[in-house]
Amino acid sequence: MTDAANQQPADAPGAPDAEVIALAGKLFDAARAGETDTLAAYVDAGAPANLTNDRGDTLLMLAAYHGHAATVEALLARGADPNRANDRGQTPLAGAVFKGAEDVLTVLLDGGADPTAGTPNAVDTARMFGKNELVARFETR
Repeated sequence: MTDAANQQPADAPGAPDAEVIALAGKLFDAARAGETDTLAAYVDAGAPANLTNDRGDTLLMLAAYHGHAATVEALLARGADPNRANDRGQTPLAGAVFKGAEDVLTVLLDGGADPTAGTPNAVDTARMFGKNELVARFETR
C-alpha cells in the first residue's frame, strides 16, 4: 500500500501516518468546498498555506478552481503563493480563467498573481477561450 500524498509505502520510515493523510484530505476537501473558516483556522494553527496534493495542486489552486473568492483571499492573507504551479504547470489564476470566476480573478490579481506565470499561463488560457476582455485586463497590469 502506498501513501497517495508522496507515493511512499505507507509504513516506510518518514512516511506520514494515517492521521496526517486524513487531515490533509480534509483540508483539500475544505478548499474545494470553500470552507474559509475551517481552512483559516488550520493554517493559523500551523498547517502549511501552500499544502500540496499528489498532483501538485495547492489549497489555493483548489479554492480558486472551484470559485471560492473568500477562501482564496483568506489563503493569500496567510501566505499562500498565488503563482505556484501544479504538476501540469497550471497556476490558480489560469484555473480561474478557465472556470470564468471573475471574483476569484480579482482577488488573485490583487494578491500578486502573475498572469504570465505557468504553462499555459492565464494570458494564454484567456486567448485560448476567446476571453479578450481578460487578455486586455492582463496586458494592462
